[in-house]
Amino acid sequence: MNVEGIPSVEDRARKHAALADPARLRMLDMLTYGDLTPTELREELGLPSNLVAHHLGVLEREGIIARTRSEGDRRRSYVRLIPSALPELGFTAAAGAERVVFVCSHNSARSQLARALWTGLSPVPAESAGTHPAAKVASGAIAAAARHGLDLTGAVPQLVEDVVTETDFVITVCDRAHEEYRAGTVHWSVPDPVIVGTDAAFEAAFADLAARVEHFSPRLLALA
Repeated sequence: MNVEGIPSVEDRARKHAALADPARLRMLDMLTYGDLTPTELREELGLPSNLVAHHLGVLEREGIIARTRSEGDRRRSYVRLIPSALPELGFTAAAGAERVVFVCSHNSARSQLARALWTGLSPVPAESAGTHPAAKVASGAIAAAARHGLDLTGAVPQLVEDVVTETDFVITVCDRAHEEYRAGTVHWSVPDPVIVGTDAAFEAAFADLAARVEHFSPRLLALA
């Protein structure tokens, strides 16, 4: 039997021990949907900040979560689940939606890529929009999509207020949009490839979004 790459019994035991607490399990249930700040976790769980910090420290030490600095206000941080750390635990929390709308600041790259990726995997209809739409979709996003067999040539940035309805499941895919547009249902903290502008930056954003869409789309069920 080939055991290369399989976590050791000791590693698995440490991860299970780290999750042997109801609050940490609730954190992970929440993080299977998207990224949250420690403050958002504290408010949702009703726990004091020092206890939230302790729980996050345990999960981070075992490689179950990671933290990134906001591209928006630069002060807050976002906590992100590392799905590859938990393949054996099988988190299956699900939700339902009539439509999903991906939102970023300019609706020129990340939200457009996310919509295209989602459409290829889920029966739930998808749209995208921006809090401050650009004049056109970024050429780097069009090129990145094309490299992966997706077509963004006809996509046009749209204003979020013109697109989102009260029944939509909204996923913000940039920190600025999440911090500005508080109507978002779930947040994915994806770095802005337009700032760097290189093919590598757009490929990194595409890979990040593709992994998230693949992980999440089976658990967002279509509502009639």
